[in-house]
Amino acid sequence: MRNLLIQNLVNQLQDVQDGEQWLDENFTKKIDSLDSEQALTRPIPEIHSVAEIVSHLLEWRKDCINKLQGKNSTLNMESSENWRQNDELRQIGWKKLKEDFYASQYHLIRLIEIQEDSFLAKKYGKYTFQNLLEGMVHHDLYHLGQIGISIKLLKIKGFLK
Repeated sequence: MRNLLIQNLVNQLQDVQDGEQWLDENFTKKIDSLDSEQALTRPIPEIHSVAEIVSHLLEWRKDCINKLQGKNSTLNMESSENWRQNDELRQIGWKKLKEDFYASQYHLIRLIEIQEDSFLAKKYGKYTFQNLLEGMVHHDLYHLGQIGISIKLLKIKGFLK
């Protein structure tokens, strides 16, 4: 099977989740040390809480999985689930949100790791699956940085030690 490009994407997705990458940061290091109250606190009103960011990432991962499976995509920038508010996330619970977040990554990787590289050339709308998956890596890294800023501000405000 020829899937060197797929394996590269799988490695990148795994590294951002819990791998040892050169920047020495990943989601596991950032979010596993937070309790529910810390995760659901906006450090300042204009900055999303860590839980809001994780929920946002989860929704886009689920959407990506649907697209890769050829299902209809309904998520867009105006969708209510794109940026859920802390009140709604409290009802879901931080533990459940993290479990679903980690499970989505596992599901995404299981879905693509068995594919050949030719799978990446398939299209969903105007984008190839390669565009979609590379975009997921970029999206994850972007929001990993936002989580870092939120955590730093929580420390400055005294919510974390």
